[in-house]
Amino acid sequence: MVQKAKILLVDDRPENLLALEAILSALDQTLVRASSGEEALKALLTDDFAVILLDVQMPGMDGFETAAHIKRRERTRDIPIIFLTAINHGPHHTFRGYAAGAVDYISKPFDPWVLRAKVSVFVELYMKNCKLREQAALLRLQIEGDPGGADHEGEPAGLLAELSARLAAVEEQAEALSKQLDDESADAAAVATAAHLERKLTGLRRALDALEPGTGSVGLPS
Repeated sequence: MVQKAKILLVDDRPENLLALEAILSALDQTLVRASSGEEALKALLTDDFAVILLDVQMPGMDGFETAAHIKRRERTRDIPIIFLTAINHGPHHTFRGYAAGAVDYISKPFDPWVLRAKVSVFVELYMKNCKLREQAALLRLQIEGDPGGADHEGEPAGLLAELSARLAAVEEQAEALSKQLDDESADAAAVATAAHLERKLTGLRRALDALEPGTGSVGLPS
């Protein structure tokens, strides 16, 4: 069973959270509610999230302050944040959102189809990153447990071949996703995130190639 990604929804108004859940339910992922910035930060202490939808105007800790705390934490600083706001004070206000670390800034009322499409891109990138980390961890465990290499009837070589094939499938999906983003004239943040994933894939491919017999070994990308 493929593990579902978690999406954090942060808004102080229950009706807004309900609307977001209705829009994103079609993605079939795990939706987690938070009614304040403090509650969102608490959820981020224990769970990993693919993307955060964060309301700007909240009593107490607003969206900008919440985002600042998220970006200061090593565990959470790379999680994409999409700001949602019911007000629009022009370019300066939007710039403040991006300066706080947001990958996108959407004004309410927003198009449900657009929001769902944007969130789905980050969920897909998150799932590919998870798969990449799992394969890298599997390779590390195999190498650490079998430093002798060929002493165990060529099992490491077989594992390398299997991982190389799996990586090729992920590389193909990432390339197709990048082309799709280009074709749909996606926002720059999503394109940049896809490019970051492709760089990670390239690093892992080089590491796998270097582990082939006769080429020595190198450290795997984190």
